[in-house]
Amino acid sequence: MTPEQTSLLIADISGYTEYMSSHRMTLAHAEANTARILESMIRAAPGFDLIEIEGDAAFLSRRTGAGGSASALGEILQTSAAMHRAFHAERQYVVTNLCPCGGCREAGNLKLKFVAHVGEVATQSIRGRNKLVGIDVILVHRLLKNTVPIPEYVLVTDDLRATDELSLPEPSHEISPELEGIGTVRAFFVDVADLDGTLPPLPTPSWGTRIGKTLGAAGRGLPYMVGLKQPRRSRQAA
Repeated sequence: MTPEQTSLLIADISGYTEYMSSHRMTLAHAEANTARILESMIRAAPGFDLIEIEGDAAFLSRRTGAGGSASALGEILQTSAAMHRAFHAERQYVVTNLCPCGGCREAGNLKLKFVAHVGEVATQSIRGRNKLVGIDVILVHRLLKNTVPIPEYVLVTDDLRATDELSLPEPSHEISPELEGIGTVRAFFVDVADLDGTLPPLPTPSWGTRIGKTLGAAGRGLPYMVGLKQPRRSRQAA
């Protein structure tokens, strides 16, 4: 369990709690749609290891410098941009399907934010599952509670920024949140849309795609409708 320098990234879907509803069909489709969106996001980050799905968030990691010469910050920003685009592409499929329930219609209210850090992390195996442990793991989770004033952003710690200050685009903004049990942390955020602003607009789904996505939502939601699957609980910050 030797600590290694590791990049840590949490992709957190905002608005998840409000999105879920007590209505049975809406709840089933909201859960199925959120799972589908998370899957698309994770596929867009092949260079990172998925540590855990934490309710409405994906916690990922990557050993610093693994697989190439890009800086830790550069890798985080590239991956965040790819996951952000995947999130919005899948969200668009959901809101343009033909199902009238709130779980499909209100998916457009979901947003995506990222928090990232680099530090010394140890791997602990429990019943065949690897978990990351250490103060830096706690830090990146607690950083989810912050005062960033925009809905979609990438927030990086000063430690991560220091790996390659030139990779952080402008405008960037500094905040200094007070984290319980850790103290004041210096961090910087950028609007995640600025990372992929030069990419072409997302394509409009065809009628065939919309029909297929409607049937897919119904099929994926059925296990929740009949009680074979239970909705995930929204992640609680450490």
